Amino acid sequence: MPLIGREKEIKILENALHSSRSELIVVYGRRRVGKTFLIRETCKKHIQFEFVGMYKASTREQLKLFKQTLFNFSQQKVKTPSNWLEAFQQLKDYCDTLIGNKKKVLFIDEFPWLDNNKSSFLKAFDNFWNSYVTKREDLVVVVCGSAAAYMINKIIRSKGGLHNRLTDKIRVEPFNLKETELLLKKNRVKLTHYDILNLYMAMGGIPHYLDKVNVGESATQAIDRLCFEKDGFLRDEFKNVFASLFDQVDNHEAIIRILADVRKGLPRNEIMKKGNFPSGGNLTRTLHELEESGFIEQYAPYKGNNNALYRLKDEYCSFYIKYIEKNKPSEKGVWNKLQTQASYNSWAGFTFETICLKHIEQIKEGLKIAGIYTTTGNWLEKNSENGAQIDLLIDRDDNVINLCEIKYYDGLFTLNKKFAFDLMNKVAVFKNSTQTKKSIFLTLITIHGITANEYSRQLIQNNLTLEHLFL
Repeated sequence: MPLIGREKEIKILENALHSSRSELIVVYGRRRVGKTFLIRETCKKHIQFEFVGMYKASTREQLKLFKQTLFNFSQQKVKTPSNWLEAFQQLKDYCDTLIGNKKKVLFIDEFPWLDNNKSSFLKAFDNFWNSYVTKREDLVVVVCGSAAAYMINKIIRSKGGLHNRLTDKIRVEPFNLKETELLLKKNRVKLTHYDILNLYMAMGGIPHYLDKVNVGESATQAIDRLCFEKDGFLRDEFKNVFASLFDQVDNHEAIIRILADVRKGLPRNEIMKKGNFPSGGNLTRTLHELEESGFIEQYAPYKGNNNALYRLKDEYCSFYIKYIEKNKPSEKGVWNKLQTQASYNSWAGFTFETICLKHIEQIKEGLKIAGIYTTTGNWLEKNSENGAQIDLLIDRDDNVINLCEIKYYDGLFTLNKKFAFDLMNKVAVFKNSTQTKKSIFLTLITIHGITANEYSRQLIQNNLTLEHLFL
């Protein structure tokens, strides 16, 4: 099965397979995002050992599994190691039998699950890397895990034996809309861009979720089956996601729920107040872990980051909190009814905005400014008598600033007199507040485009649609 997207990630792995030294590469990212598939597909001709840690298994159980795995690859019987130092010595002995100049990949998956209390796994791995692998030129050690915070703190930013030993890192992100379309097409699922967007708003660009969409299903039918039927695959996935990533999940889940209720995002101090969190380092660490795991993201305001906002960026978590957990399992038709509720348009509007913020490069391509250096952010003016907020601002090196207004509407969007006045007010407040000398281009991002009328002709310099997000 060929890989979709992942060009940068594949390049890193391929470079390691052709380098003149041994390599240590860390791969991390959200659960179900396709990390293992990426490694196996890219390195399949080179993998000489692959070991997968077990969730919440004892050290003794992990060592028994290690023995069996080593036998499967080496066909040499060995005793069950009594500790990880002995286990890695067995791995050294096996590697000594591997001959030839071709790179040999040692792949350890679910790495954090192996490092349980008092196991000394990480110390033994440090020793294996420093005392053995670095003395060879033909090994590529790939360690992978969903617990991104562990991978960052214990390996990438290690202050111990792995300090500065890492040769590269790969953070695997969910698919964008175009990659989502390619995956669905590969699975013979034929949907319009609008239907793909609706799927994306419910489950994001998570390949494992998207693989569950059946041929011949509409987007509504797929969401209904996966999210609202009794045994739907995504009904209980929320709990599994956090339980497998973090040791103490209460604070992580609390922050996700706080941000799900405030779709525009919150600064750190507001999250602290709403969650009654102490002001110490635990909150900072939890936010960092959620950010590195791909659930939330910081959005710096225009011209500075003193009041950076944290926003929930994981579509599935948002959809679960808003809809799945609030509705009892049913046989069919739940999602079709929920989409007609008045609150849906508000939720969909904020979700579409978040998706647009993930597709900045596609928006720049649609504006034909991909080759121009830009900075992006949001902007909020509270002190003005009128006040104003801009969803997305693109500050360009060619003396232009795009003020982007994002609207989710199933049909042509029509600018009326009130909306036109609001846009003119935003431009005026922004110019007055920032004292910018740059040209201001009002940019509207909608689903299907806008109706041509006196207001659109007078105000809108750029009109992008959903199609531009699939570039």
